[in-house]
Parts: sequence; structure tokens; C-alpha cells
Amino acid sequence: MNVFLYAFAGYVVLGTVIALMAMKGLRTQEEYYIAGRKVSGVVSALTYAATTYSAFMMVGLVGLSYASGVGALGFELFYLVGTLFLLSYYAPKVWEMAKEKGYITPGDMIAERYGREVAVVMSVIATVALIPYLSVQLIGVGLILDKTSAMSFSYGIAASAILIALWAFLGGLRGVAWTDAIQGVFMLLMAIAAIYWVHCNGFADKDFFAEVTRLGELLVVPNSVWTPVKFVSLTLPWFFFALTNPQVFQRLYIPKDRASLRRMVILFGFFGLIYTVIVTLIGLELRTMTEIGAFPRVEDRDAVTPTLLGLMPPLLGAAISLSIFAAAITTANSIVLTLSSMLSRDLFGSERVGTGRVIIVLLTFAIALFAYSRPNYIVELSVLSSTILLAQLPLILGIFHFKGGAKIAGISTLLAGFTTAVVLSFAKFSPLGIPAAVWTFLVSFVVFFAASRLGI
Repeated sequence: MNVFLYAFAGYVVLGTVIALMAMKGLRTQEEYYIAGRKVSGVVSALTYAATTYSAFMMVGLVGLSYASGVGALGFELFYLVGTLFLLSYYAPKVWEMAKEKGYITPGDMIAERYGREVAVVMSVIATVALIPYLSVQLIGVGLILDKTSAMSFSYGIAASAILIALWAFLGGLRGVAWTDAIQGVFMLLMAIAAIYWVHCNGFADKDFFAEVTRLGELLVVPNSVWTPVKFVSLTLPWFFFALTNPQVFQRLYIPKDRASLRRMVILFGFFGLIYTVIVTLIGLELRTMTEIGAFPRVEDRDAVTPTLLGLMPPLLGAAISLSIFAAAITTANSIVLTLSSMLSRDLFGSERVGTGRVIIVLLTFAIALFAYSRPNYIVELSVLSSTILLAQLPLILGIFHFKGGAKIAGISTLLAGFTTAVVLSFAKFSPLGIPAAVWTFLVSFVVFFAASRLGI
């Protein structure tokens, strides 16, 4: 029996036990979706990190670093700096408002400011936008399982979908947060193990820094991949991720007090910096090893990590595979829970936990179908989601900085931004050489301020 399957079986049992333990007392939406606002700072930080850093990192970003060079590090650090900047300023304000007014979903805050109809539109757009990002998690898992011969790509997607639906269905956010705390530490430890193995096997008798400097443009930005337009198109939506992506925005509701919130931000910053540097370094070392003949040349960048795992000792490969699997599952759990809360509460106006559980099952089925088609690379799918979600940014910032704007302004902003992002992204069209993310950003703000000036 494949060694990964033993590890996988243990992981399934442990996660299911945690989800069953977390079921107790999940009678209200506040308990089910935001763990009763009683999460400690350490667990909040680890669940924020595990929700953010998914298969995107150990599969997508390793491959991007391998294919494009050090620009991938700048791209991801730009996200981290933006997130810490936004959290430092907005997290205390969001936490206080949510606690005082009883917000459960991001749509609750939008509904109070712009009207329930705007929250309805936002819930639908967020669902459409996040299906590609959710599919990334299943695609990453499917590729790992297929490459390690644990199971086929399609069976890997099916197994992932079942676990996502089951654990979110049973344990709600409390169960997800408990597993996140374990998985966050496991993810970081396995990333350290991966870079140690790669370095020892590729550069035991060579100087990595001397070898990598011979790669030319991979250490230079801009280069043939990281043009200024490419960099802006990927980093702009990522910079505002903390405000526009509902699954992490909702995480700002869960710390039990201000001290826990502050601890969450600080610890997440340390986690993110260490994890990002390690992951991009893995990609750069593997590319350097390819050039010196110590690692196979991989054309499909999303297959770089699966190829690496196939060369590792079985036990180590299984452990790292499991950490990627865990990262993907916990991210998907969090997103599905958040979308379930928005659809059941904001769209359908239901206060029942049971409604959300039904939506979880339906959502997961739709995501599995999308992932099975594997429409694009992992990084591009992730950025597409965040590009669409930029349409929400003017409304969120408007709550704190702008008094104008009402229902029509909110709806028109969301629809204009969504349409711009989808049309330009799928048409692969950049008017005036300006990428879709920038156009989405500009159109959303122009429509918001224009409609607000009219008092609608």
C-alpha cells in the first residue's frame, strides 16, 4: 500500500474526530460560522495563515519561482506587506464594529451601510469569484496524489471534495480553527524539511549562490516573464486580499479580545515572511538544479512540486504531500463556510444553521466539477478570483472613509467591477496595455464615486 495512503487515512480520522468534537453547541450561526467570537490570538493567527497559505504556495508559488525567478518572491512579499498594512489599520475597526453590532458575515456590514440588496449582489459575486480559487485547492491536491501514485487526479479531487464538505458540515469554524492550528504548524515544518532536503541533495558540494547567479534573468526584475504590466496585474488584487476576500475578512470577527486580535496580526506576519521565503527558495533551488543537471526539466510549472515529491524518500514525500493536502483542505473549508454563511444569511435571509449545511454540500459539488476541468495554472486562477473581488473594495473603504453612496451606488459598483474583470480576463484583453486588474480597480472606484455624487 502507498505510504501516503496510510498518512492520509490517519489524517482523515484525526480531522473527522476534531470535527465531531467541535459539533457540540453549534446551534446558532454565530457559533457555527465565527466560533462564537471566542478564538485566542495564537489560534486566530494560525487559522488566518492556514486559510491564506494553501496549495497556492507549495504547488503554485514553487512552480512560479521555478519558471520565472525571483520576481515571484517580490509578488508574494507585496501581498504580505499589503496585508499587514491593511490589517494594522482596519482589523481593529472591523473587529469592534462586528462585536458591537453582531455581524456574522461580511455582507452584514455591507447591508447596514448600503442596504440588503447590495449584500445579496455581493454574496452572488463572491461565490462566482471564489469558485476558481476553491478549485485551485482541489487541483493542487489532485496533482500531488496523481504524481505520488496515491490515486488518480480525478479521485484526488473527489476525496478532497468529500472531506471539505464533511468537516465544514460537521464542525463549522470551530472545528476548522482547531485543525488549522495543527495544520499551520505542520505546513511550516514540512516546508522547512523540503528546503533542507532540496539543499542537501542539490548543493552538498556546490555553492548555491554561485550557481544561481549564472542563471541570468531569473535573478533580475523585470525580465521576460516579470514585465511591469505582469507584475502589476498579479500584485494589485493580491495587495488588497485582506479586505476583498470574504473568507479572511470574516476571520477578523473571531478573536476574543483586542489583545488576541493584535497577537493574530503579529504572529501571522512572522509566519507569512518565513513561509514565503522558504517556498520561493525551493523553486529557485530546483531551477538551479535543473540547469546543472541535478533535477528534471519540468515544462508544466504546477508539476514541479509533484515531481520533487516523487524523488524524495517515501516517508518524507508522504509527509510533505500531506501538509499540502492539509493546507488545501483547510483553505477550502474556510471559503466554503464563509460562502455558505453569505448565501444562507445574505441571499436567502435564513437564520438556520441547517440551510448553510445544505449550501456547503451543493457548493462543494460545483467546485469539484470546475476543478476537474483544470482550466488554467494555479497562480492565474487564484489571481482571477482576487481580480473579480476588487469590485468590493470601494464599498468596504467607503464604510470607513466616505459618507456618500447608497443602494444604487453599491449595486452599480459591484456589477461594473465584476463585468470588467470577467470580460477582460476571459477575452485576455488589456485596453491601452493596462491589465484587467487595474481596469477593474479604476472602473469600480469611478462608478462608486460617480453614483455617490448623485446621492443614489
